[in-house]
Amino acid sequence: MDKITINEVLREAARRGAPFAEIYYEEKNNFGLVLEDGKIEKVSQGYEAGAGIRVIDEKGRTSYAYTNDLSVEALLKAVKIAALGLQGTYGTVELKNPVVGKSEWEVKPSEVPAEEKLKLLKIADEEIRKLGPEIRQVQAGYGEVEAKVAIANSEGTYVEMEKTRVRFSVQAVAEKDGIIQTGYDALGTTKGFETFKENKVELVARAAGERALRMLSAEPAPSGEMPVVMAGEAGGTMIHEASGHGLEADIVQKRMSVYAGKKGQKVASPLITVVDDGTVPGKYGTVPYDDEGNKTKKNVLIDKGVLTGYMYDRLTAMKDNVEPTGNGRRESYQHKPIPRMTNTYIAPGEDDPEKIIREVKEGLLVKKMGGGQVDTNTGDFVFEVSEGYLIEDGQVTVPVRGATLTGNGPEVLNNVQAVGNDLGWSIGTCGKDGQGVPVSDAQPTLLIGNLVVGGTGRIRRK
Repeated sequence: MDKITINEVLREAARRGAPFAEIYYEEKNNFGLVLEDGKIEKVSQGYEAGAGIRVIDEKGRTSYAYTNDLSVEALLKAVKIAALGLQGTYGTVELKNPVVGKSEWEVKPSEVPAEEKLKLLKIADEEIRKLGPEIRQVQAGYGEVEAKVAIANSEGTYVEMEKTRVRFSVQAVAEKDGIIQTGYDALGTTKGFETFKENKVELVARAAGERALRMLSAEPAPSGEMPVVMAGEAGGTMIHEASGHGLEADIVQKRMSVYAGKKGQKVASPLITVVDDGTVPGKYGTVPYDDEGNKTKKNVLIDKGVLTGYMYDRLTAMKDNVEPTGNGRRESYQHKPIPRMTNTYIAPGEDDPEKIIREVKEGLLVKKMGGGQVDTNTGDFVFEVSEGYLIEDGQVTVPVRGATLTGNGPEVLNNVQAVGNDLGWSIGTCGKDGQGVPVSDAQPTLLIGNLVVGGTGRIRRK
C-alpha cells in the first residue's frame, strides 16, 4: 500500500468528522506441516491481504471496518462505514517519514525447501521412537508466518514492519499395561530458519517422549494443602493466566480485574517482580512495534511486590491519560487492537533452585503445567499439572499424575517464599475476545509456601 493511498484514506476520515483515524495494512503468508506416525497428515499454505480502518470519536467510542479489497474505492467505502454518524471536519493529515521495523531473521523460512522442513519432523519422530516400544504415537508439527505490515494514523504515525515467526511442536503418546500418558514440548521464535541450528529438534522431541514415559510409572498425585515448587522449566503459564490478564488495562477499566484500583499497593511478595517485555530478542511474543505503531518496551508491572502499572493500548491509555505501553495487539487486519501481553515473566531472584527443593520437607515439584481456568475478577484459578514429582525430605522422589493446582493469583504471589536464579520460557497462542496472538512467558523456580493440590493419592509417610 503506497503512501498516497494511505494519505487519501486518512484525509477522507478527517473530512467525515473523525478526530482520530488509523489504517492497518497486512499481507501475510502461512505454511505448515504435520507429521503423524511417520506420515504426512496435513500440509497447509495460505496467503491473505487486507486493511482495517479504525476511527475513535471525541468520547472514545470506536468504529472498525475492514476489507480485503485494496482498491482506493473499497478503502474509501470502509472509511465511510467506520465514520458513519460522525459530524464535523478535522484538519489535514501529514504522515511522517516511515519508521521501519523488522524481525531478527537471517534465513527467510519461505526460501527454505519444504523437504528441509519435513526432514525436521522426521528427525523428531525417529528420535522419540528410539526411546522404547512404549511409544505408541508421535505427532510433530512445523509452522511459519511471514507478514508485511503498514500502520498509519491521523497524528502522522507511519510504521512499516516485516514480521517472521517459526514454531515447532511435538506430542508423544506412551502406553504400558493399559496406562496411557502424553508428553508435549515446543519451541518458537521470531527468527528465521536459523532457529533450527540454534535449537536442535532432537532435544525438543526427547523432552516430549521422556515426559510421556516418566508419567507411565507415576503414582496418583496426593491431595491437600502443601508447599509447591514450580520449576523454571514449567514455563510462565501461572503468571500469564493467573496474573497477566488481570494487568491488561481494558480488563482493569471494566473493573473485571482483581488488580483494579491497586496501583501503588503491595500485591505480591517483595521477592516478586513481574515484567512484560516485547523487546526480548527472538522470543515468540517479540515485535519491534505493536499493532498501533507504538514502539514496544520493557514494562515493569509489579516491582518487588508493588503494583506499578498496567498494559495499555491507545484507547485505554486515552481513558487513563497515560502513554501507551506498546501492548496494542491484534490477530489480523480483521480485528481491532486491544491490550495484550507480549513476553511476560517473573524476574529471576537470587536463590539456588536445588537449594529451594532441599528446604522442602514434604511437597510437590511441578515441572510442566497443563491447561486451566482463571477468573480475572477474583484471580481464582485451577491448573492441571502435566509433569509433577513428590518432594520428600528435600529430595525429588516419585513422579505423580493427575495433579491439579487450585488457588488465587494474588494470594499465591504473596505466598512466594523463594525465587530461583534461573528462568524457563514457554510459548503459546493467547486467546482473548476471539483473537489469538503469539506470546512467550517465563518464570524462575518458585517456592509457594502453601497451595491446594488436587489428586487421588496421598503423601507417603516413612
